[in-house]
Amino acid sequence: MSDLKAQFEQAQKDVKTLTKRPSNEDLLALYSLFKQATDGDVKGSRPGMLDMVGRAKYDAWAKLKGTKGEQAMKNYLSVVERLLGK
Repeated sequence: MSDLKAQFEQAQKDVKTLTKRPSNEDLLALYSLFKQATDGDVKGSRPGMLDMVGRAKYDAWAKLKGTKGEQAMKNYLSVVERLLGK
């Protein structure tokens, strides 16, 4: 396993130890970066207007289209480090 992948997996565990709930903006960043790193570009159709949460998640992920998995992992690590106050 690469060092980056190990750090990424540790960051997924570390983020669950946060005592304060991150802002919606930070949660969307974490979600979209995780999905881009693990699944690649967004697939499927955009959720309808009544599914506001699903739509926000889809839009956040769609903004990362074309971002390489390694770069998404690095960006995810940066967000987690900021939230943990490192």
